[in-house]
Amino acid sequence: MEKKLIGSLGIAVICLALAVQADAREADVREAIVKVYTVHNMPDYYNPWNMRGTQSSTGSGAIIDGRRILTNGHVVRDHTFIQVRRFGESRRYQARVKYVSHQADVALLTVDDPSFFDDVEPLTFGELPETQEEVSVYGFPVGGDTLSITKGVISRIEHQTYVHSSVPLLAVQIDAAINPGNSGGPAIGDGKIVGVAMQGVPQADNIGYIVPVPVIRHFFADIENGRVDGIPSLGLMPQAMENPDMRRHFGMAEEQTGVLVANVAYGASVDGILQPEDVLLSINGHLIADDGTVEFRPKERTSFSYYVQKNQIGDAVELEILRDKEPLTKTIPLNHPMERDWLIPMEMYDVLPAYYIYGGVVFVPLTKDLMRMWGANWRNAAPTEFVAQLQNNIVTEERDEFVIALRVLAADVNQGYHGERNWFIETVDGEPVRNLEHLIELVEAGDGNEYVEFRNPTGRRIILDREKVKNEEESILSIYRIPRDRSDDLL
Repeated sequence: MEKKLIGSLGIAVICLALAVQADAREADVREAIVKVYTVHNMPDYYNPWNMRGTQSSTGSGAIIDGRRILTNGHVVRDHTFIQVRRFGESRRYQARVKYVSHQADVALLTVDDPSFFDDVEPLTFGELPETQEEVSVYGFPVGGDTLSITKGVISRIEHQTYVHSSVPLLAVQIDAAINPGNSGGPAIGDGKIVGVAMQGVPQADNIGYIVPVPVIRHFFADIENGRVDGIPSLGLMPQAMENPDMRRHFGMAEEQTGVLVANVAYGASVDGILQPEDVLLSINGHLIADDGTVEFRPKERTSFSYYVQKNQIGDAVELEILRDKEPLTKTIPLNHPMERDWLIPMEMYDVLPAYYIYGGVVFVPLTKDLMRMWGANWRNAAPTEFVAQLQNNIVTEERDEFVIALRVLAADVNQGYHGERNWFIETVDGEPVRNLEHLIELVEAGDGNEYVEFRNPTGRRIILDREKVKNEEESILSIYRIPRDRSDDLL
């Protein structure tokens, strides 16, 4: 009986000590949490010479080593002014962005006033957590102004599409509530950062996602050279090979698994090394399953791009492939960030849209940001032919950008075309158009001709008199209060 009593008392003492340690650790974490106040000014892609006006939002962040604040990229997107406030304090300090990766949705801020960082222990980083591990999410969500701490369990780790960038990257799903304002706040496991709160699922209860430590560490390694180079890509479109007849057609043995190379982006990392109808069997020795997944931890699978995205621009990967039913090994230098493989750019931030106006016709590149101008239901509301192009969004030798005639600014020179809008421009004076810059070259190269002809893929034309365009250009820009006929990047 006495032994049992002593044992019980010992357990109570141990439990009390653990509780005190946990409380102390939680207090240390709270001291490093900040609220981020951002003023944004986003471009108007339908009137690309204008901005849409300022808006304000709040997010969260965590103080880490080097007098830096870790937060989300979307918390500071298109920012014009940023302030931060430490937990438990009332004073706001002006902050600035040091680095941001919008693809990985992470950013580093700093405050030039060194007193902001006084008496705070920076948070450190843990490892990729295990499923069923408990984490706490710290932040300043809507519904109040004080710090919120929610607890949850890691339920899934796999590739998910990051809403901010439309890029599929490794993500951690948790069942802790993540609401607007939580963005950028740290997910803490055992007193260390294991991820950054990123996004939730509005139509589901308590499903949230965090940017995991491997993606954050990749970002840190990327900026060691003083710039953000991005996330590498092979530059190919894969197709699953779960159909047994398809596997036999390409000469795969019963024990072999892999994915088919359906297409290759022009100029991509694999361009000239791989070709359509190659079968990818493994990457850096990791077998690729017929559904395109690989094992990244025992019994845990995710997209085979995991072993591409672990690398930096300039690294290389080794691929085992099947070509014409014969096995080969290819070394692929990862010299392209993924955005250079896209025909239609995904969401872009901190940059102004490109445009060119000729004879009152507004020419722009087709981008996802433009499609989103049709509202939250843009996939159904935007022109069908625009949305359809996202299904084969890969650069070709003939074209690295879709150019469209967005609309016509009504003037005498373009009479009869006032209702034309959302045209794909196939040719200028019979020459195929590669991109917006090339369209300008073709227009200006034909100055000696009387007319310029723009043609769309269905054969319809816009024909303008060059002399009339020249005479009315200044008047059109003045009437519509447009500063110049093209964006700064095209001057």
